[in-house]
Amino acid sequence: MKITKLAKGISLKRPLEGGNEEQLKVVRQVLADVRAQGDAAIRVYTEKWDGFAPDHLRVTKEEIEEGANLIDQQLYADLTEAAQNIRFYHEQQKRSGYRLELKDGSWLGQRITALDAVGLYVPGGTAAYPSSVLMNVIPAQVAGVKRIVITSPAGRDGKLPPGVLAAAHILGVEEIYKIGGAQAIAALAYGTETISPVDKITGPGNIFVALAKREVFGEVAIDMIAGPSEIAVLADDTAFADEIAADLLSQAEHDKLACAILVTTSEQLAKKVVDEVEKQLMTLPREEVARASIENFGAIYVADTMADAIEAINSLAPEHLEIVTKDDEAVAEQVRHAGGIFIGRYSSEPVGDYFAGTNHVLPTNSTARFASGLNVDDFVKKSSVVFYSEKTWAENAPKIARLARMEGLEGHARAVESRGWEKE
Repeated sequence: MKITKLAKGISLKRPLEGGNEEQLKVVRQVLADVRAQGDAAIRVYTEKWDGFAPDHLRVTKEEIEEGANLIDQQLYADLTEAAQNIRFYHEQQKRSGYRLELKDGSWLGQRITALDAVGLYVPGGTAAYPSSVLMNVIPAQVAGVKRIVITSPAGRDGKLPPGVLAAAHILGVEEIYKIGGAQAIAALAYGTETISPVDKITGPGNIFVALAKREVFGEVAIDMIAGPSEIAVLADDTAFADEIAADLLSQAEHDKLACAILVTTSEQLAKKVVDEVEKQLMTLPREEVARASIENFGAIYVADTMADAIEAINSLAPEHLEIVTKDDEAVAEQVRHAGGIFIGRYSSEPVGDYFAGTNHVLPTNSTARFASGLNVDDFVKKSSVVFYSEKTWAENAPKIARLARMEGLEGHARAVESRGWEKE
């Protein structure tokens, strides 16, 4: 990793990974084929890219039970406890609507209603992610969504990873399809003979999944366009180099495009972290992936002051931010832009990935400047409600009509003026 002197106003943003024209062309073709041909197109693309010809797209109850029974009992218990923590945290986010009483019996309000159906994409490929099942399903359940669908790419044996099935089993989700890639997004958005369409699609995936989600937005809602994982660590001379290096590599091992950055006020720590990263890479099972990430998107910046370091972090707006400093919480209060904030030596980022209860589906590519992580609000919609009594109408109708005519909308004015006398 290269050590660089931090200059004021430096931008630490990566180039946006938005896909290329060829990838977009492939995605659009897949979406069009699934929309026109349904299950037949899904089977063709599943055999082409996932390496098996599915005789049935939906995972059976027997397959779910089998997968749940294949994982170690202690792991099943750990997943269950993690699910409880995640549910506890997200239950605090649930909100009710409100009603504002006005004079003469009139009132205004807001009604919060859960979405009818959501599709949750769980990545596959180089790794299996039971934690993604928990993070996507639980806030939807807390919100009150009645129909929850999971899609995830199966292996060449036509089976989903046991951990993914175990997580679904713990949560009671039974509508699961062994479909991945853009074809899964198409099925969720448009529906097929087997799969009914949903109202919203959430969950991260590869570039083809991300592009497909972007293409179907408007037909359905989506959570976000998630890029490769990223971590920034903000540290001073109280931090331990081996721990910081391990945390940087925890995200670098996700993807060759993942980003791992240290911003520190200690040049000595920076040098030690460089050595530790190289040392730990040599024994990391996913060394090839992590090394590519570190070499291409890893960086260490040394700042003159903590204020400069915090400014750089706010410029980066990272997906994950760890703060390991003498005054952890005081520093955290000055951070405005980060998807998830992990305060103190013992709050390593994987604590949030798996167990603490916070959601690990977070905004990437500096979108934490304006976006939030997945939460209960992502699975509800809000309707405004108006009730005007006759007296309130009579008092305000002339004002409303004048405002309408000011905008040249005579029909609006007449609509509000048409009331107020006895009708035959």
